Amino acid sequence: MKFRRVFAGVALAISLGAMPATAQTAPKSAPVGEPAQTQELGAPAAAPTTPVDVTQTGGSFSPEVSGISIVSLFERADPLVKTVMIILLLASLWSWVIILNKWLAISALHRRASRFEKIFWSGQSLDDLYAQFGKNADHPMVAVFISALREWRRAFEGGPPRESMLAGIKDRIDKAMSVTILRETIGVERQLGFLATVGATAPFVGLFGTVWGIMNSFTAIAAQHNTTLAVVAPGIAEALFATAMGLLAAIPAVIFYNKFVNDISRYTGRLEGFADEFSAILSRQLDEKAVR
Repeated sequence: MKFRRVFAGVALAISLGAMPATAQTAPKSAPVGEPAQTQELGAPAAAPTTPVDVTQTGGSFSPEVSGISIVSLFERADPLVKTVMIILLLASLWSWVIILNKWLAISALHRRASRFEKIFWSGQSLDDLYAQFGKNADHPMVAVFISALREWRRAFEGGPPRESMLAGIKDRIDKAMSVTILRETIGVERQLGFLATVGATAPFVGLFGTVWGIMNSFTAIAAQHNTTLAVVAPGIAEALFATAMGLLAAIPAVIFYNKFVNDISRYTGRLEGFADEFSAILSRQLDEKAVR
């Protein structure tokens, strides 16, 4: 038994000595670097950014559509639409000339009337006022004063009037002032009819241009068999522009026509009030000077 144990120990020693050196070394430790998942990944390659020209993708949009202007609209318009635009432009310009002229004229009338009333009620005699304003009737209130005073002075050409004649004289004085007021009012209202006409007809003239422009658009669609914006837009733009010009001419004309009518109405009432007061003054003096 001892022999066997010695033999086994010798065999084990021989086997351990015959093993390679690499097998006898301790195994190396695992790597201790940063985990792979904590390292930042590089950005992926960018996608191609070549721009795509939409005008080359089969569409028929024209670059001129985005550059529409008033001049280009007029140049490309149909001759009939051009005529409508010219008429509306001239009507608008002439309306503004009338508006400015009437505004200045009515303002001047009110200033002159106020100045005359101040002189009239200052206490001067009627003869002095007639000598001062008789040859220079530059506004309606002076004209009313002169017409009444002339009729009153005619009543005294043959001497003081009789009492029986007073009613006829007063009536003639009142009629003279009424006719003068009517005549002067007609002069002030001159050219307002044009503003009324423009205000009433300009939208319809513009609408006519609108209808004609839309007809041209449909005609272009039918001829080219194409409903793209490049075909439809010019005609529609012409139509809308004609409508806009009609409104541009009509709106100021209507506004200022109503304003001037009201201003003239107030001024006419001012003339009539002065005429009534002056008629009362002349009637009182006739009663004092009449022969009974």
